Amino acid sequence: MPEKGPCVRLITPGELKSWILHEDGDLLAFDKPAGVVCHPSKAGPWSSLAGAVREHFGLAAAHLVTRLDRETSGVTVFAKDPAAAGRLQGAMSSRKAAKEYLAVLTGDLTGPATVDQPLGPDTTSPVKAKSAVTPGGQAAVTHFTPLSRGGGFTLARVVTETGRKHQIRAHAQWLGLPLAGDKIYGPDARLFLDFIETGWTPALEARLLLPRQALHCAALDLLAGGAPRVFTAPFPADLRAFCAARGLPVPDGL
Repeated sequence: MPEKGPCVRLITPGELKSWILHEDGDLLAFDKPAGVVCHPSKAGPWSSLAGAVREHFGLAAAHLVTRLDRETSGVTVFAKDPAAAGRLQGAMSSRKAAKEYLAVLTGDLTGPATVDQPLGPDTTSPVKAKSAVTPGGQAAVTHFTPLSRGGGFTLARVVTETGRKHQIRAHAQWLGLPLAGDKIYGPDARLFLDFIETGWTPALEARLLLPRQALHCAALDLLAGGAPRVFTAPFPADLRAFCAARGLPVPDGL
């Protein structure tokens, strides 16, 4: 029987060190795996990336510059002090930074698609955190470019012009091509509530196919904020295996 509810994921010092993409006097860049929380949690410092960074590196505070959802993998950056945080976060807020994602979409995206649709709270959803295309919501623009197709799925490069809550996931659902494994924006948002209640089960696997949403932050350009280079993180092993099992080619270099 599954353990009730999703388990708390604790980070070890060895894991944290293995995730480092770059470190200098101003910042730390990590390749965060799926299942790791960015923001501090009530389960102690080693239950979140922010807490582990603060503890391991002896920082007064770990200034999170770019966050990712628990189930999203890829590039995440922390500033070591308030001055560096101001520069890096300023680049993000002024849209002088750029993020590139890789996503596995359920269905066939036959050509590039831009979704320019406002997002706001989904007041009809049983999941309070869910966003949806909403008249009068915040402006949101997402660009999807197919890289390969196979097995009823599309591997796409995704670039956002804005940074709204769950933007890529909500816009993918609006396109009719939700992310593989998405518990909230996939076949039924109630699957997320089932997961919170029961943890991962065979019944959820049959509906979702993948234990996490197939979204990965592959590149982050913070040069305008003083970063020394563009940070990149390779397409992760779990998503590669998912693609391979379904005949969905992963282009070289990802």
